[in-house]
Amino acid sequence: MADQARARRLAKRIAQIVASALEHEVKDPRLSNVTITDSKITGDLRDATVYYTVLGENLDAAPDFAGAAAALDSARGVLRSKVGQGTGVRYTPTLTFVADNLPQDVRHIDELLAKAREADAEVARRATGAQPAGEADPYRAPREAGTEPDEDADTDTAR
Repeated sequence: MADQARARRLAKRIAQIVASALEHEVKDPRLSNVTITDSKITGDLRDATVYYTVLGENLDAAPDFAGAAAALDSARGVLRSKVGQGTGVRYTPTLTFVADNLPQDVRHIDELLAKAREADAEVARRATGAQPAGEADPYRAPREAGTEPDEDADTDTAR
């Protein structure tokens, strides 16, 4: 087992090498909109998982995840060779590519935040001009020194 700091550094380096190779050396047009988001490596430094996302060319067209997955699968050997050359480790880790759900998660969180803003605006709209249900100041004011009831008078009459 390698130490965790070394594994993190190696995973970061693998992500950089794969991203650079996709940008400059692999000439598959299906990989033109692929972005490497993260990578992780096992403790024994034998298997690396590379996370990627596919950005759409325009807002109307959906990204081609299937084409990108097929292109990454076909370029796996070349990319592994580049990782081996760039890292200099004794055993070059196998590469597994996993589509990252980050853009969909961000879109979902944005939708939830928009709903929360709408709900807050509705509450603020209803609160304008609203009157309290009870007294205007529901908290008891402190009693003044001369207005406290005489506790000894109640106990004398009870005897």
